[in-house]
Amino acid sequence: MKKKLLRIFSLLIMLLMLITSAVIPTGAISYTNDVKTVSDSILLVNMDTNQVVFEKDADSKRYPASTTKIMSYIIAIENIPDYENTKIEIKQEVLSILDGTGSSTANLQNHVGEKMSVIDLLYCMMVPSGNDAAVVLADYIGGGDISKFVDLMNQKAQELGCENTHFENPDGLHDDNHYTTARDLYKITNYALTKPMFSEITNTTTYYCEGDDYPLITTNYLIDENRGGEYYYRYAKGIKTGTTDQAGHCLVTTASADGYSYMAVLLHSPYKEENDVYDTMYDAADLFRWALVNLELGELKTSSTPICEIDLRLAWDKKSILLTPLENITAIIPKEYDPSWIQLETEVPDSIDAPVKQGDVIGKATVYYQDDKMSERQYLTSVNLVASESVERSGFLYVLDIVKNIVLSVWFLLAVALIAVLFIIYIVITTVYKRKHGKKKKVKRYRNL
Repeated sequence: MKKKLLRIFSLLIMLLMLITSAVIPTGAISYTNDVKTVSDSILLVNMDTNQVVFEKDADSKRYPASTTKIMSYIIAIENIPDYENTKIEIKQEVLSILDGTGSSTANLQNHVGEKMSVIDLLYCMMVPSGNDAAVVLADYIGGGDISKFVDLMNQKAQELGCENTHFENPDGLHDDNHYTTARDLYKITNYALTKPMFSEITNTTTYYCEGDDYPLITTNYLIDENRGGEYYYRYAKGIKTGTTDQAGHCLVTTASADGYSYMAVLLHSPYKEENDVYDTMYDAADLFRWALVNLELGELKTSSTPICEIDLRLAWDKKSILLTPLENITAIIPKEYDPSWIQLETEVPDSIDAPVKQGDVIGKATVYYQDDKMSERQYLTSVNLVASESVERSGFLYVLDIVKNIVLSVWFLLAVALIAVLFIIYIVITTVYKRKHGKKKKVKRYRNL
């Protein structure tokens, strides 16, 4: 009975695997490297595979400063249906919210009483990091109540699976209850990249709003060839900087070269108003160089590579079957690595019953990576394992197995036991009856004499 239950359980597991067979989890590994970073929280992700290749305190709560505006952009673009044609009045009472905060602005004070297009306001918010543009958009979408806009920000964070994020404002001004993590900020930014004009706006270095004769200038020296100086990195694109005393320097940016793209999220690097150094930009460029030069998409196992062998039941001329990957096992890995650093573990049943079709999902293989400098192995990727061939079921062995299961089942054994007990009781009763009946006959015979 136990074996039968195990087989039923195995079939349920196989059904679950079939449902999820198209989903291959990506790794979250931090490869060893010689890059000396200063930022306290870092996440570097290969955007082609969604695979983390380096992290440093990526789940520690940090103040995001103006990288907050990435979420503000999402809420604005999703809640203004006709954003291309909508214009918003610039109100003094809204701008006055920022009085005394030392906010970075996009000079919306020059447009009080006028209407500006949503697109111009988005540029104002993302290029020079204008807090004034952020509150104007938030006030408009919140119907005069910025807290409603902030509620939408927090709802969206939950929808995106952000586990350690909470917003208190749309601009990133410091609040003890306004925080995120490098990992959560990656989720937010990765989603923002799917929104209209986000990539274009956040990669803009100079922009003129309608009617202005002075430009908006990016705060991101990493992408500004003319003003970036030693911070400029030719392969970088976007996305957002942020700075406050409590948050330090923050940066979210991407880089693409030779067919590979990476996103770097860097939070809380040292900030000094006097003689300031943008360590986030140094860190990002150095990490991009390392990843683009030293990492590549590697094929660890092909879909035809046997991974393991398990017992096969109910097949007449075959006792086992080989399992192979559902698809090629690939991952971003160092170009030069020792094959011994790749470790593979399988989760498969001890045996399965025929019939089996080639391609049936039977189990799963998990791939780990551990180089000679790592203290413990790290999860790299996983893939479903499938039957390498089709095998028919033997009718004779199947019937024999049914009979065997019936004979060995608990209910059958109980029935046999019950029959045996009843038979014994019958024998006992019959024996007792015969003995009593025999004595009565003897008594009658004696009386007749």
